[in-house]
Amino acid sequence: MSDREGAGGRRNKVARLVDEYGLDGVGDELESRWTATGDDHWSLRELAAAFNRELVEARLAEAGVRLSEREVEAVVRSLTGDEVSAADRTQLRRRLERDGVDVDALDGDVVTYQAVRSYLRDHRGAEYEREDGDRTASAGEAIQKLRGRLAAVAETKLERLRKRSGLALGEFRVMVDVSVLCTECGSRYGVDELLATGECDCESGEAGREAGTPEESEE
Repeated sequence: MSDREGAGGRRNKVARLVDEYGLDGVGDELESRWTATGDDHWSLRELAAAFNRELVEARLAEAGVRLSEREVEAVVRSLTGDEVSAADRTQLRRRLERDGVDVDALDGDVVTYQAVRSYLRDHRGAEYEREDGDRTASAGEAIQKLRGRLAAVAETKLERLRKRSGLALGEFRVMVDVSVLCTECGSRYGVDELLATGECDCESGEAGREAGTPEESEE
């Protein structure tokens, strides 16, 4: 969606600022960074910080003020209240006002990450979807933790029985295997294998993949 488009009602703050500051292409950049995956993805907080820097640089350029990158960062931090002492904030404000920068207006224009989120989702209709691989890895890690916890509990219980109740058991290890049986195609997988392949035999059109499936046990 164009930054000039929008539904009725109050206009989105970020969209308004893009127009007022002449930040052509910034909206596309924000959306591209947010919807990217992996290391290319930027969080909403990172995008808000980058957008506020664009505002400051645009306002400084308009007033003919030249500052070093370090000074620009200090201005951004002072406006957003991030780790800047009151004395430094006052000094920066006075300097900018002497150079003709309307600090009050600039202070009112800086945006929060919530405003950026509203701009991307509600105004531009963008959505960030995590990679399926991230979800799969997370599920695998959760199952692995549960499997390890079950093995530890079982080992403790068996050890106590061996010592106190005369359970006849030598040195032992507890192994926990989690299998998944698809009742539609009859394929059976270890959970790690299923997560690695990403599909059962329903997708490939094969059936009875391993011994022990309903098809093979009937032979």
